[in-house]
Amino acid sequence: MALVETNSLPVPAEAGSSSALVSEIKGFWKRFFATAFNPYRPELHYMRGPGPAWRAKHGMDAPVRLKRSDL
Repeated sequence: MALVETNSLPVPAEAGSSSALVSEIKGFWKRFFATAFNPYRPELHYMRGPGPAWRAKHGMDAPVRLKRSDL
């Protein structure tokens, strides 16, 4: 799940300046797309259980944890 931050846009110093407003809108959308479509997904890289080093250390007699679907 991506972390999405929300920030309110500051009020431009010159209310009639359209270039400042356009740059604020462009900045908002740039930050939005950078956070919303971030390709890094840490949940895909978490360890799912004991690895080969643990199994080598504890041998084949180590208890195996079964999932409910395996029962």
